[in-house]
Amino acid sequence: MAEAQNIPVGSTTAGQIAVAAESTVATRMSVPPSFDVADFPVPHGREEEWRFTPLERLRGLHDGTAAATGDGVKVDVQAPEGVTVETVGRDDARLGRAGTPVDRIAAQAYSAFEQASVVTVAKDTVLTEPVRITVHGQGGTAFAHQVIELGAFAEAVVVIDHTGDAVLAANVDYVLGDGAKLTVVCVQDWDDKAVHVAQHNTLIGRDASFKSVVVTFGGDVVRLHPRVTYAGTGGEAELYGLYFTDAGQHQEHRLLVTHNTPHCKSNVVYKGALQGDDAHAVWIGDVLIEAGAEGTDTYEMNRNLVLTDGARVDSVPNLEIETGEIVGAGHASATGRFDDEQLFYLMARGIPEQDARRLVVRGFFAELVQQIGVADIEERLLAKIEQELEASVA
Repeated sequence: MAEAQNIPVGSTTAGQIAVAAESTVATRMSVPPSFDVADFPVPHGREEEWRFTPLERLRGLHDGTAAATGDGVKVDVQAPEGVTVETVGRDDARLGRAGTPVDRIAAQAYSAFEQASVVTVAKDTVLTEPVRITVHGQGGTAFAHQVIELGAFAEAVVVIDHTGDAVLAANVDYVLGDGAKLTVVCVQDWDDKAVHVAQHNTLIGRDASFKSVVVTFGGDVVRLHPRVTYAGTGGEAELYGLYFTDAGQHQEHRLLVTHNTPHCKSNVVYKGALQGDDAHAVWIGDVLIEAGAEGTDTYEMNRNLVLTDGARVDSVPNLEIETGEIVGAGHASATGRFDDEQLFYLMARGIPEQDARRLVVRGFFAELVQQIGVADIEERLLAKIEQELEASVA
């Protein structure tokens, strides 16, 4: 019998950095998942799932006072041959299959959207070009639903790019057929005043592979809730994340991987950099291994780099194991400042301090940028990192 490898959580704190870590914590929500908004009380901020979120900055998404406006967001889908793009009504049977809303905002988003977009890649289709979905905010409030579905043994890369200014609550479903391979790059490059709250649901078929790369730069408040479950044995999930939190921004990523099927794998790696007064990043990484999920192999890691005083990080990896028959399970979390020895090493070789800082940050994010696999998006994100670093030394 393989023993669980529960790797201790490590943290380095400095200035106003705050790190929380709990090694065996129940991942169950305080309210069961539901499509009905009425099943969720209005959050007050003391609930476990809301305690880090600035409710007063959500523009009424959490208490039902937000109303959709016609100029909320504009969605455009560019898809290569072999992809079907549909706009469907609320009664379409494909909606909601990947997961049920787990909080009031997700339920409100599901109840309030009028039309959903469904992107389907047919069985055995292997795309050579990515599907590109742009979501551009036009200053209003919107509720949205998006479905990405791959048939058996299909392969695709999907880029979802958020820009502009909006208040957006959304649910996004990824459904993978048996043997399918899906890579999703989800970019949050909002304007400074935008608010974006979304639940991402992924259902992975037998022997299917899912890779997600979440990149968050802009917005006043961004709160994303990726969730993964398995529909068959042999499924694999890789969840990567990169965030750069500026002064006054709140960026929150809350993940849950539920191993409910035997012999599946998951790997989670999120990294963030923070700078400026009241920059606040939150990472919650929950992994649940159910009693029937023998042969599970899972690991999750979060790393944060604080560039200036006045920034705060809350990092909470949670691991719950209900069976001893697993291959491995572990987690790690660490937050700290620049390594002075690294800076000294580079500066001693004639590299100016500002350039040395850039090299350290580039190296910190390099492995995640390389996971994207879409050249123009990689170049854009590297340029964005440079832009953020320029701001920090201006």
